[in-house]
Amino acid sequence: MTYEEILDFARGLPNAVADKPFEGDFETTVLRHSDTGKWFGILMRVSPRRLGLMDEEPTWILNLKCDPEEGFNLRDAFAGILPAYHMNKLHWLTILPASDVPEELICDLIRSSYALTDKRRK
Repeated sequence: MTYEEILDFARGLPNAVADKPFEGDFETTVLRHSDTGKWFGILMRVSPRRLGLMDEEPTWILNLKCDPEEGFNLRDAFAGILPAYHMNKLHWLTILPASDVPEELICDLIRSSYALTDKRRK
């Protein structure tokens, strides 16, 4: 899944918006609920070495909130799902969109993260 495909999908969720809230950072994009401002995802470009990978070229990653047990199982099942970069590693995970993670699963995980962070559903 590409950066644009992820953004298009996420913005298609009810009351979901994407913005670039970090001054001077014109790439990192936060996915949030428009009514509460609560994050459900973040897209950022990072050095693979920060993820423990040996590649040299910066890559796009997607961080999403997840159920801790599901996150553990997903990290075991897919090389492209890692402990969250720069977030709580129990409740968030990092997805390498250009990896072995199927597009359908990425969409399911975006929906799940959206639901987990929706205060109206609590």
